[in-house]
Amino acid sequence: MCQFWTSRMFTKEVVGTANALVGGWGNLGGGVTQLVMGSVLFPLFKLGMSAEKAWRTVCIVPAVVGMLTGFIILKISDDAPKGNYKEMKKNGTMPEVSAAASFRSGAMNFNTWLLFVQYACCFGVELTMNNAAASYFKSTFELTTESAAAIASIFGWMNLFARGVGGFVSDKANARMGMRGRLWWQTICLIIEGIMVLIFANTTSLGLAIFIMVIFSSFVQAAEGSSYGIVPYVNPPVTGSIAGIVGAGGNTGAVGFGLGFRQLETKQAFVLMGSCIIASGFLSLFVCIKGHAGLVTGQDSEEAIAAWKKMGGAAPAATLTVPEPDIDAAKDVDVESDGQPDEEFLAASGLSK
Repeated sequence: MCQFWTSRMFTKEVVGTANALVGGWGNLGGGVTQLVMGSVLFPLFKLGMSAEKAWRTVCIVPAVVGMLTGFIILKISDDAPKGNYKEMKKNGTMPEVSAAASFRSGAMNFNTWLLFVQYACCFGVELTMNNAAASYFKSTFELTTESAAAIASIFGWMNLFARGVGGFVSDKANARMGMRGRLWWQTICLIIEGIMVLIFANTTSLGLAIFIMVIFSSFVQAAEGSSYGIVPYVNPPVTGSIAGIVGAGGNTGAVGFGLGFRQLETKQAFVLMGSCIIASGFLSLFVCIKGHAGLVTGQDSEEAIAAWKKMGGAAPAATLTVPEPDIDAAKDVDVESDGQPDEEFLAASGLSK
């Protein structure tokens, strides 16, 4: 939902940076939580109860903070640049779209599932490391819980800049090469990330392990930012559904890799994870988005070329402008029960002929 919200607020040319900064600073909560809970709150709670009970009780703190943040967002934020969806629908400036049709259109797009797998191999890896890094450093290098948690938090702290950089580079690559540039950057990030995992798994020095983890984490976050620089292009009218499915890939990847760490020895689990990440990088070869060049096949449409080469001819706008809707994509999303396009929806969208 968060990444779809950002996609609604910013134009495609800068959406990679916007999504990446928002997602990165959101994921930064993982590192902050590791540090605050493990190195500050846990020792305090441990003074009045057993270590096991203290670790469980301290988890209440981030839950309360998260719930309060949700209430604040509901009170002070807007759904889109033009206002809230409820008022926009009431005023006729936003058409009603079937959620089922939107989800079906997003789920039937092959590109959605390719990005699902790739996001599983970056955000899923981050979630896995947030859960496993502290225990790994504690058991491998015989550290205290507090020290291991502090070191593990470094992984999340890379979100301060790395995910934003990933989205920014994706936008710059798009400005030079179009979608092909975004896909090349996505592939590079995933392959380097996988290689760093394999090196990390074979590192026996604490200092070197921390250094490798910093590089590893940087490319994990960069791949996340790059992923959501691609999502808004897949099928613009159903970006919300696609963003949700791709985001679920991260959680799915975390479950899969988590099972690997539970069933295998730590080094074997890291090797498996690194191999999967490298393999996912090559899935970019099969991403083919309508109107945009793929990694090695296809070509950009004239409109796409004009957009990324800044040759559209439009005067610079002082305010946000809304891009022209995709007629074919919109017809696919909202159809009546007889299988024909909903003319009322098309008229509201400015698409009726």
